[in-house]
Amino acid sequence: MGGMAALENVEQPRSRGGAAAARWTPAVEDERAFQAVELFGNPTEEEVRLPSRPESAATARRLTHCVVFRQWGLSPQTAEYAVLLVSELVGNAVRHTGARTFGLRMLRRRGWIRIEVCDPSRGLPCLMPVHELDTSGRGLFLVDKLSDRWGVDLLPRGKNTWFEMRVCDRTADRAEH
Repeated sequence: MGGMAALENVEQPRSRGGAAAARWTPAVEDERAFQAVELFGNPTEEEVRLPSRPESAATARRLTHCVVFRQWGLSPQTAEYAVLLVSELVGNAVRHTGARTFGLRMLRRRGWIRIEVCDPSRGLPCLMPVHELDTSGRGLFLVDKLSDRWGVDLLPRGKNTWFEMRVCDRTADRAEH
């Protein structure tokens, strides 16, 4: 009888609440990450526009995971940090700008990755002191801790909030020769 169904049911109970639930369920998340790239586009090729809604944070996380882990082949930890930071930047853009959309762009160069979230508001995000932070608003404090460089570039219309992380290039050596 349906062997697959039985297997799937064994998987379910493992995701009990708390920290466990926040972790990736690899197979399902991979599938969703690929779907996100198919639906919204690849942020390494051009800026991906997403609606300024809370659900877009999940889409941005999936796009980031797909690019950093699958496409660029970087470590699971690098992917996890990048996903976390993208989540914070997108949260900022969605909560504080009143814009209809924001843009996500991901760049790779030797030894570094750079991820940018672009929105039409010129209001600068602020680094909140830790004691004011609730669970959602760790924000730029985290970005400051986990990235190697970050900043905000004001544009003629809006701004670009970005972070960069140093990475070990396992694949870039081959690519450049």
